[in-house]
Amino acid sequence: MRKRSKLLQGTVDVLILRALLGESQHGYGISRWLKERTEGVLALDDAALYQALHRIEAKRFIEAEWGVTDGNRRAKFYRLTAAGRRQLSAETGNWRRYADAVSKVLDPA
Repeated sequence: MRKRSKLLQGTVDVLILRALLGESQHGYGISRWLKERTEGVLALDDAALYQALHRIEAKRFIEAEWGVTDGNRRAKFYRLTAAGRRQLSAETGNWRRYADAVSKVLDPA
């Protein structure tokens, strides 16, 4: 069984933006996408997920509208805005530079 990693502060927003790049999703769908994409290593608890969704929506990086899930339940569906796409692009570059720098420190010379 894999041990789940705690997310570093500041990563939740960019992960949510990435989850919404392909299509609009409700909160559970975003959480499931992240868990599947990382093979269970990263997971969001509900409180952190919904706090982040509200924060990102307030910044206008995402928009929400009510819809119906596959299970016929009412849910808010979130989609990326143009500003959100720009933010995702900028943050992706920042994270790649950060990961590269950490790898240089951790890898033997």
